[in-house]
Amino acid sequence: MGEDLGRVLVVDDDEVIRQLIAVNLTLEGFEVATATDGQDCLDRVMDVMPDVITLDVMMPRLDGWETASRLRTEEGTAHIKVVLITARAQESDRRRGMGIGVDAYLTKPFDPAELIEVVRELAARAKA
Repeated sequence: MGEDLGRVLVVDDDEVIRQLIAVNLTLEGFEVATATDGQDCLDRVMDVMPDVITLDVMMPRLDGWETASRLRTEEGTAHIKVVLITARAQESDRRRGMGIGVDAYLTKPFDPAELIEVVRELAARAKA
């Protein structure tokens, strides 16, 4: 196949959005795995070993904020690039995300082309 663009773990409790993101990234050439919420993400991240995680904020069991925080504090996952995707577009939310150390922040509804561009850039940085 083409170049190895990297592996992405798509985390969203909304199946339609999860599939939309996964299909777009797969068509672009990424290897994609999915998780249904933050806890599922943490349970699977060491098996998947993604270069990038796209993370919805509002999810049951474990939200995106807490998931991102835990990913950042664990030695095995601290290096993984994280994109928060949320309908919450307030500046305070953005600052909170940056405070946790997420690498990018997209607001819903997002443009799939923009998401692909952000993931592509982060995956390239992850591999550099």
